[in-house]
Amino acid sequence: MFTGIIEGQGTIAAIQAAEQGRRFVFAVELPLTETRIGDSIAVNGVCLTAVTFSGNRFAADVSPETLEKTTFGKARIGDRVNIERAMRFSDRVGGHLVSGHIDGVGRIRERTRTANAFRVIIQAPEHILEFMVPKGSVAVDGVSLTLNECHPDAFEVSIIPHTAQMTTVGTKKPKDPVNIEADMIGKYIAHFLSRQKLSSGKRAGEGSLLDRAYLEKTGFL
Repeated sequence: MFTGIIEGQGTIAAIQAAEQGRRFVFAVELPLTETRIGDSIAVNGVCLTAVTFSGNRFAADVSPETLEKTTFGKARIGDRVNIERAMRFSDRVGGHLVSGHIDGVGRIRERTRTANAFRVIIQAPEHILEFMVPKGSVAVDGVSLTLNECHPDAFEVSIIPHTAQMTTVGTKKPKDPVNIEADMIGKYIAHFLSRQKLSSGKRAGEGSLLDRAYLEKTGFL
């Protein structure tokens, strides 16, 4: 589990064939002394398992599924990446709960300067946008951001100077791809409601189990 608060940046130092997947080697700009083989590390928002360490470098295997569903499929040696180690139970959750399981890839549509921040519009697939609400949370390349606006085919966020300096989001340009993870709480709620509707729909003449009558009966209204 992660928080979307990036600890540092790194660079893809090597990409090696590994059966149907690939092994990536990352050179990072933060100490790895407390990190062990088998630990989870989010790289551009993707939860990876560290399999080897050497100084400030670690390697992680990336499966065919991850190559297909994230920007790692087209990553190149020298690309800059965001790094966050898995949170501990004693840590502050400065961003929001992030699983490191990417929902899909979006693309920067527009980036404009507004006062001291950058206004960024990101085009995203419909199946991701349905989980987004204004002032909710989203992780873009692993960075926890607040949704300013939600559009039919895109969403809008603001990048403050600190975030622009500390993460790769500050260097993204129009047409650049980014990994997107929608808020996990929203996804669970949507799944729960869809299951409720599906279950109740099997009985003719009945509405959703979670309807106004149910809420009134249980004291929520």
